[in-house]
Amino acid sequence: MVASLSWVGGDDASPTPFASHAPRDPKGRPLLLPPAVESAIWRGDALGSPVTRIVSSGFEALDAELPGGGWPCGSLTEVLQVQATVLEWRLFAPAVRALVLQGKQIVVVGPPKAPHIPGLVHLGLDERHLVWIHADKPVERLWAIEQLLRANAAGMVLGWVPQARQEQIRRLQVGAQSCDAPIILFRPAAAAHEASAAPLRLQARFGIDWELRVQLLKRKGPAHDTELRLPSIPGGLADILTPRLQHPSRLIAARHSREFPHAVGSIAPGQPAGRSEAAH
Repeated sequence: MVASLSWVGGDDASPTPFASHAPRDPKGRPLLLPPAVESAIWRGDALGSPVTRIVSSGFEALDAELPGGGWPCGSLTEVLQVQATVLEWRLFAPAVRALVLQGKQIVVVGPPKAPHIPGLVHLGLDERHLVWIHADKPVERLWAIEQLLRANAAGMVLGWVPQARQEQIRRLQVGAQSCDAPIILFRPAAAAHEASAAPLRLQARFGIDWELRVQLLKRKGPAHDTELRLPSIPGGLADILTPRLQHPSRLIAARHSREFPHAVGSIAPGQPAGRSEAAH
């Protein structure tokens, strides 16, 4: 079948009957392609919602900003942080708990510190669902993660790769596309200035009120400049902390206001009122 194509130029050209009667998308733009083709096209100003599987992060605010509404499966996710082993389990505990309830295995590769089993049990992960691969050398960690991607036998893979080159990350991303699990790579914050093949990159830190602060550095969709604040109290502290201790920032602000009631023009301790020192 041969279709004739014609070019309609000029801004003042009257719309063709096809364009005027064509269906439109939610933004009112005419759909000049078949609906099946149009639905498969991702536009850069829209948040990507891939058809691949996802695992909910357990944080409603974070899911709302992640393409697809959770941690993507069959794809790499990079978590950049200043110090390792500080907030990884707090950030991924809800997703890990959901996967363990499904009977899936959580595999950790090369964690800087040995997993604390009692703490993990409190998060909902016991030793029966935990596979710990002890690997010190960077090449061993990358090799182990690649083999896990090929085997496709884990519910989630958490790997610490502080030393990884761009081509190595690209190789893992290619392998992750045939895996059904979320693949999480923990890297140092300095890697934010490096190019990466990971479709999803975020930087995480913790705040003064125990919360996690997450900034999306890269995602399929528009840029996200604000920092998300995710409520999270480590371990079992939520059961023993008083309401005041759950918000240390309020205590610090109250103490600061008592010690420095007037930031400008206050009288120095030990100096009588009405007496001024000569300026030198």
